[in-house]
Amino acid sequence: MLKRPTLLWLLIPYVLFLLALPLVDRVRPTVLGAPFLFFWVFLATLLTPAAVYLAWRGDKKRGRA
Repeated sequence: MLKRPTLLWLLIPYVLFLLALPLVDRVRPTVLGAPFLFFWVFLATLLTPAAVYLAWRGDKKRGRA
């Protein structure tokens, strides 16, 4: 199977930015006064470093630092 399963964390930004965008491409509803698409991209941008950190931490635990 996968030799480095923690690298699957890196799929989260890909899914958030590319695959889910057609589903959230809406002007209404608004979140905190901003269109939902803007909020979605902002949220995905904030979650990307967290996903990279989790992949790095998991890879480091396996001795691949």
